[in-house]
Amino acid sequence: MRPASAVAPLLLAAAMVAAFPRGASAAEASPGPATARQVADVTRGLQSQPGFIDVWRDTTKGRVLLSVGVLEQPFLLVSSLPYALGSNDVGLDRAQSGEMRMVHFEKHGGKLFLVQENTAYVANSADRDERAAVRESFSNSVLWSGDILASDNQRHVVDFSSFLLADRHGIAARLAGAKQGSYAVDLSRSAVLAGEAKAFPDNVELESLLTFAGPGQGDFVRQVGADPASLSMRQRISMVRLPKLENAGGWQPRVYHPYSGGFDTSYFDFATPLASSIDVHWQVRHKLEKTDPAAAVSTVRKPIVYYVDRGAPEPVRSALIEGASWWASAFEKAGFKDAYRVELLPEGVDAQDIRYNVITWVHRATRGWSYGNALTDPRTGQILRGAVTLGSQRVRQDILIAEALLAPYGSNAPADRAKLAEQMALARLRQLAAHEVGHTLGFAHNFAASRMGNGSVMDYPHPILKLNAQGEVDLSNAYGVGVGPWDDYIVNYIYGDFGHGAQEAAALAQLRAGARAAGLLYSSDQDARAPGASHPDGVLWDFGPDTLKTWDQLGAVRQRALQTFSTDVLPDARQIGELEARLVPVYLLQRYQGEAVARLIGGGEFDYTSAGDVKAGIAKAGVRVTPAAVQRQAISRLTDALRAEYLALPPNVLDVLTPPAVGYERNREYFLTRMDSVADALSITEAGAAQTLGFLLDAGRLNRLAWQHARDAQQPGVPELLSQLLDKTWRRAAIPASVTGGEAVQLSANWVVLDSVLGLLGTGKLHPQVAAEVRQSAVELAQWLQKNPGKGTTAASRQQAASHIVAYLKDPQSVKLRSGWPVPPGAPI
Repeated sequence: MRPASAVAPLLLAAAMVAAFPRGASAAEASPGPATARQVADVTRGLQSQPGFIDVWRDTTKGRVLLSVGVLEQPFLLVSSLPYALGSNDVGLDRAQSGEMRMVHFEKHGGKLFLVQENTAYVANSADRDERAAVRESFSNSVLWSGDILASDNQRHVVDFSSFLLADRHGIAARLAGAKQGSYAVDLSRSAVLAGEAKAFPDNVELESLLTFAGPGQGDFVRQVGADPASLSMRQRISMVRLPKLENAGGWQPRVYHPYSGGFDTSYFDFATPLASSIDVHWQVRHKLEKTDPAAAVSTVRKPIVYYVDRGAPEPVRSALIEGASWWASAFEKAGFKDAYRVELLPEGVDAQDIRYNVITWVHRATRGWSYGNALTDPRTGQILRGAVTLGSQRVRQDILIAEALLAPYGSNAPADRAKLAEQMALARLRQLAAHEVGHTLGFAHNFAASRMGNGSVMDYPHPILKLNAQGEVDLSNAYGVGVGPWDDYIVNYIYGDFGHGAQEAAALAQLRAGARAAGLLYSSDQDARAPGASHPDGVLWDFGPDTLKTWDQLGAVRQRALQTFSTDVLPDARQIGELEARLVPVYLLQRYQGEAVARLIGGGEFDYTSAGDVKAGIAKAGVRVTPAAVQRQAISRLTDALRAEYLALPPNVLDVLTPPAVGYERNREYFLTRMDSVADALSITEAGAAQTLGFLLDAGRLNRLAWQHARDAQQPGVPELLSQLLDKTWRRAAIPASVTGGEAVQLSANWVVLDSVLGLLGTGKLHPQVAAEVRQSAVELAQWLQKNPGKGTTAASRQQAASHIVAYLKDPQSVKLRSGWPVPPGAPI
């Protein structure tokens, strides 16, 4: 994933940053006013840590003193969590990095002030007054102030402890945002860890123990806290020297392009020429310089090195090193020899030291997302540190999915089948390591790369599943190996050495043209995550060049896996209630490909590009609508997934599902049940129907569908979609007797359909004419139900459904619609 803490845009300063003086004067004077006392008097007996900013450790009193020698010169400040909460839902992970800020010290009277600069608005001008005009137009923020304890030769000593004892990482806000209650730092149970303070030539590392007092009633803190009313974590504060800005012949920032495949850092520059945009964007990337700039392939002055957490066990550790190392080949192709490598973190090294790029193996109470943060100097986009967080439970989820598909624990199962599950999970872990490191190298998601098979590790990969010649589930090649063609392109585009100015711009344009010609598609987060997103290629977790063929392929795998589902999916030592948790990924196997099918409905392709590339014929402007025939096939596939034949569980599954054993309980990985502890086939049906309808009946999708039909009558419209949906659910003929519980299953799905359709009218997101078409479809359904009352259980539901529709259309406030049918989590896989 893209880093959870986006780096704020910072000032592109013209001046070089001066070093902070080191050391303390040996001279002493008698005590006087704080600003007149000498440094030696205040720091006597304390442990000295000379560096970027001199630090004195006062372990006796639990204080950290700083000596500030240069005022009003910016540096970078960032927080992190060496010890954290362990809850994926709250999102406070071990080694998590916070927001990077640019700050400086100011002196006013007898105090020093730490000021955060407002760096979203700048003037990169040689004119001091022009720069000042922008600086004075926007507010800075004072983060802290402290009394000056001593001054000597323009150096000022302050006790920085109160800064370290404040919540600088936003822990309390994160807890409140997760609805865990109001927490605040309890100073009586918090401490500055003076013995952990370190100073180096370019960075200072300071740490504190913070205890947060709160109500302790939230589910997530109760799950992970030793005492949920008293949460103790460690906060690291890193103070980092800004990199020197290069002269014209050195390493330069690279202008961001939407088709680069990378991240950008940006700010508003009011000093740009009047005809130019003030919105300036730089490409985010590590500083990488050839030792021989004239050579096509050269070694580099300083390689990019990533270190793997020593806490990762084998075989995980080796998989992480192997997968993260895949990027080396792309750097080699881009002309950088031995420029990138991955190693095990040396023993004793502080993994939170901001000088190291680290891949951290993080434990949480539940499975959750992994992510990579690129901490940058946003004046130029230069990456200062890569910080990767990999959740340890994801690999176990992959094993669970594989075991549920293979049923490897039966007496007749081949001896190596269980090993296949672990092999698949490690293959996924290699890809995950490469993916998250990619973010810290400056690379964005590309969810369209799955159209090219193993097109990019920056896509989210669904395991490639198929049936072999014997009709058995085959996952031997579930995940790709190595980086793909898109990855080679983005490394070359973002890091390649092409000179400067017009020469560089021409080379990059040629790269973009070549990538387009090779069919390298690109679609990222903003066009992929919304349920109603329109780009048919920008889909998370899909695979294959043909969405509909992959849907059918996965459907065959799902059917086979349900037919063979048994107690053989569980190792002998596991409690029998876990069968239902393993049913979830099998029953919902097509959930991600279903989203891909929905993208074809009201879908349209478009390019990330610039006006210049469009004019040059490199890319196209506008939206290219999905062909009508393809849209109709997609509608047919998804509406079929709401029929009892698809949603009903076979007897071999129903007959083995068992409530959790004593000492265990249901959790979020199970389906909801309204039958106490017993598995609820009707709630399972509702979850399956809700999964499909959430994408099919998105308001934005219906609005696009209506507009496409208005422009071209050959395209399907909203009435056609709703007619097919209702024909296959409420208006369908009797369900075959061969479908177990078929009538009850279909009625459960029907009610989800009805409330979903009516719920569209209350969203306020439909255009009025589209809402009119939805309303008319509901009216026609009510009339049909009244004319076709049916028999038995079906008759009762039809009668109530007709009344339900009439009452809702007359007075929506008088009818409570059901919504938000719980679907067990799928991602991340």
